[in-house]
Amino acid sequence: MLPAPVQSRSSWFGAHQTPGARLCLLSFTALFLELMVIRWVPSEVRLVAYYANLMLVSSFLGLGLGAILGTRQWKLFRFFPILLALDILFLVAAGHATLPGSGEWRFQIVDNKPAQYAVLLLVFVLNAAVFVPLGEEIGLQFQRRPALRAYLWDLLGSLCGTVAFGIFSFLHFSPLLGMLLVAVFGLAATVHRRWAALPFYAIALGAIAWSGHREHTWWSPYYHITIREYRVQTERPVDGKPQLAWLAEGPADAPPPQVRTMQDPPLYIVKVNQDFYQLHGTIDRRRYVAGGPKQQVLTDLFSQYELPYNLVPPPDRVLVLGAGGGMDVEMALVRGAKRVDAVEIDPVIPALSNRYSASAPYADPRVVLHINDARAFLQRSTEQFDLVVFGYLDSQALFSYGASLRLDGYTYTVEGLRTAFSRVAPHGAMAVSFVAGREWMVHKLIQMVQKATGLEPLVYVREGKVTLLASKTPPTAPPQEIAGWKRLRLQPKAVDLATDDWPYLYLQAHGIPTDYRIIIGALLVISLGILLALRGTAFSAGDGHFLFMGWAFLLLQTKSIGDCSLYFGTTWLVTTIVITGVLLMVLLANGVALRWVRSFRPWYYLPLFASLAVLLMVSRETILAQPLPLRFLWTILVVPLPIFFAGLIFSTTFRESRQPALSLGANLIGATIGGFCEYLGMWIGSEALSTIVVAVYAASLVCLLRQRRSSQAAIA
Repeated sequence: MLPAPVQSRSSWFGAHQTPGARLCLLSFTALFLELMVIRWVPSEVRLVAYYANLMLVSSFLGLGLGAILGTRQWKLFRFFPILLALDILFLVAAGHATLPGSGEWRFQIVDNKPAQYAVLLLVFVLNAAVFVPLGEEIGLQFQRRPALRAYLWDLLGSLCGTVAFGIFSFLHFSPLLGMLLVAVFGLAATVHRRWAALPFYAIALGAIAWSGHREHTWWSPYYHITIREYRVQTERPVDGKPQLAWLAEGPADAPPPQVRTMQDPPLYIVKVNQDFYQLHGTIDRRRYVAGGPKQQVLTDLFSQYELPYNLVPPPDRVLVLGAGGGMDVEMALVRGAKRVDAVEIDPVIPALSNRYSASAPYADPRVVLHINDARAFLQRSTEQFDLVVFGYLDSQALFSYGASLRLDGYTYTVEGLRTAFSRVAPHGAMAVSFVAGREWMVHKLIQMVQKATGLEPLVYVREGKVTLLASKTPPTAPPQEIAGWKRLRLQPKAVDLATDDWPYLYLQAHGIPTDYRIIIGALLVISLGILLALRGTAFSAGDGHFLFMGWAFLLLQTKSIGDCSLYFGTTWLVTTIVITGVLLMVLLANGVALRWVRSFRPWYYLPLFASLAVLLMVSRETILAQPLPLRFLWTILVVPLPIFFAGLIFSTTFRESRQPALSLGANLIGATIGGFCEYLGMWIGSEALSTIVVAVYAASLVCLLRQRRSSQAAIA
């Protein structure tokens, strides 16, 4: 152990920081920075959009390796601002790297190229490198205080970092302001020669400012949003037919004051994370020059949104899921709906529509806007609708930084579609529209709707888009073609259907796509290589215990986030509350160990395994069927129990560790492996991950008992 420094007055700055205060500051900085890069990097580097949880994994890897290095006194923290600046410069330079092809359906993908994987690996390796100095300094502080006291400060810092980032992200997220706060925290944690760090923090902030200067942006809880005004002109005719071309006109931060009433109003294109998302404008063709290029574009859009209404009686009550900019809502109003319930998960998108859209559908008194997850709204609603419309709500982001599941994962499952169809009135219908892109996706959607409704849906396709209609009173003679939409009849083809246990609509079949395997395999090789170089044969059974504890803990946390998101919606608020609750539960367990439990007993594993068994035996479908108050009670009283008992085991065994920094490092490396194992859900499903959690905790018990027998034998 390193000798404790002479204590002076406590300060958050300079050499007078107590080890506890310094550890809290370092943990706060690490957690805040971790959440910052997870939020910002996928929006800056499109290549990372579907790998955001690997940012979490690489952060744990860096912290774990740094904690292991804490006993070597290399004083790496002085390199933190340099590594941070280099990392941000690389991310800004790699901003236009393209997505690789995959067995997973993605938007704007290209063919696989070795350079894509090289850039991805560098993103994760550099991110891990940034966290190594923080991990080393945290490890040093663990050497200077009793293990559980140090762990208490570490948890307090992590909890405060989570809450602070949640508030910051909700009120006004800005990568520039966020990184400025990281720089302030970093300077506060720097003991000597602060002036030497200033140029590197300035470089990092300058790079972020430059990258964000390209377009006016908005940050929602889910996306980095940009809006461009797009105008249409007629190009030189080809074969006698005029060709339309989109022309970008630059940032669109000031729509005309009369945009809601003017003739020939502008159209706006909304991008999320640098990719096309949706159009904002009006589909009322009468407001455009007759025969003009804009009207030609709007004619195609009008037929797209009008299609379901040509197949059903005029609906009085319409539900739009994924209302976005409001074109589906406007169409319902055009077709005479007396009330339209519009559900949209992102609060910024409707707000931008109110500002930019020439139709302002959300301002209509017949429209009721619900800012909510579509599945959560369906679970809570008991109302009946003449038409339920899925409004192209295909997402382009992961719903949580700890999971590989898309934002709309639980909406597009057989159970989700079944719930939506249960909200259809006796003479009503459900329409599902989607940018399919792949033939297997069309087969998958058709069979999911069939299984969910028990009906053969009508299927119409046009230019990669598909619309399915399941009606409780099917039309007697549906047309073969409607405004360019052709009715499709496909021979059944075997596909894996998305379910609540396997909520992967965008995957063709069970399994981990090749690109994920390449990246995860490369990162595992790098991680194990570095770990062996640092520890070699010195890795003991005690290290194994803490490694398995971290491994199981991260899987358990991911599982808890997934379950709670299914019960209450895949919203940022649910995810933030669950993560905060997890940290509070671990903090409570540490407090119990500090105050009342003096030593570890093997029987502590019994309540852990018993609580895990309860979660395994009670299916999520059973909980989902309960009323909201019972689901809430289950979530706050039962779901956290395994986390509490695991935290109690960790704290009581961590107290006995002779080298707490190494034990902490092993635990964080285990969390890295747990993060990699989360991808197994793509193959075996969510519930099967619970059995892995049980097996890994059992492995931690075996390692612990083996270590104790070795210690007793050495004493004898």
